[in-house]
Amino acid sequence: MQQVMNKNLEQRKIFLWGAVEEDNARVLVEQLCYLSAIDPVAPIHFYINSPGGMVTAGNAIHDMMQSLPAPVYTYCLGQAASMAATLLSAGEKGHRYIYPLAEVMIHQPSMGGFRARMWEIEIHARQIAKAKEMTARILAANCGTTVDRIKEDFDKDYWMDAQEAIAYGIVDRMAG
Repeated sequence: MQQVMNKNLEQRKIFLWGAVEEDNARVLVEQLCYLSAIDPVAPIHFYINSPGGMVTAGNAIHDMMQSLPAPVYTYCLGQAASMAATLLSAGEKGHRYIYPLAEVMIHQPSMGGFRARMWEIEIHARQIAKAKEMTARILAANCGTTVDRIKEDFDKDYWMDAQEAIAYGIVDRMAG
């Protein structure tokens, strides 16, 4: 398995498989930095099959993608939902791909179930509202649409097949 991972890195391929979490976000950020340092011009190919996950972990990946000199081409296999859809849309314009059977889903950020005092809930609610606004702005810029349209579509889980994701502007074209 290590040989496969090494070969993928040699070919400048990185993968998000599963939920966006602290551990895999750290690995992806490190891989992005490493590949960009080796060759700041050659594209990095970022393959995504994820149900989404932690906003802060996804933001770390997103910020690194945007700050590198190397272009990051994104590819959706299976699904890119929630935060993973935001990462998919953040790829290099003209090089955001989706495979024919893949699906994309956007929705507003959510807060996991927890026990807290009222003031803690109020703080979390403010943070979720900020995350919703920030995610809507990022998606609107990446998709070439308005923040209001994104917020309207955020009201529910908004699922798209490959063709619909292209029309929406999350990706540019079909892969494969």
